[in-house]
Amino acid sequence: MWSFVGSKANPVWLWLAIDAETRLIVGCAIGPRDKETADELWYSLPPDYRQRAVCYTDFLEAYASVLPSKRHKAVDKASGKTRHIERLNNTFRQRCSRLVRKALSFSKKPANHIGAIWYFIHHYNACILARLAPTTTSL
Repeated sequence: MWSFVGSKANPVWLWLAIDAETRLIVGCAIGPRDKETADELWYSLPPDYRQRAVCYTDFLEAYASVLPSKRHKAVDKASGKTRHIERLNNTFRQRCSRLVRKALSFSKKPANHIGAIWYFIHHYNACILARLAPTTTSL
């Protein structure tokens, strides 16, 4: 997902990794669509995910250069394997005005942009965890 910082001439990409079962955001990187940012995304994943998870991505070459072949499957949107991350992108755009494509509110500084995104990620994960936690009711 992309947005911009300062002006539309400065696009910034948000790279996310989610757990398909729990919908928790387990990895994030912010930067251009290149190998270095793909590398940041890979190393933002917890070690357990890097060893067992399969990453479904689009056909961007940066993914293939960073993700191990056993852990990477490039798929198109019609496969349905990317539907959860596409839904999350829509949720981000609805709830974080800085990420709307034609926004009146945008970040002027990269630090503010990153801070707003991290704030939303932490809030989103906390809401998911609250939903996943078993509730106890007394009769």
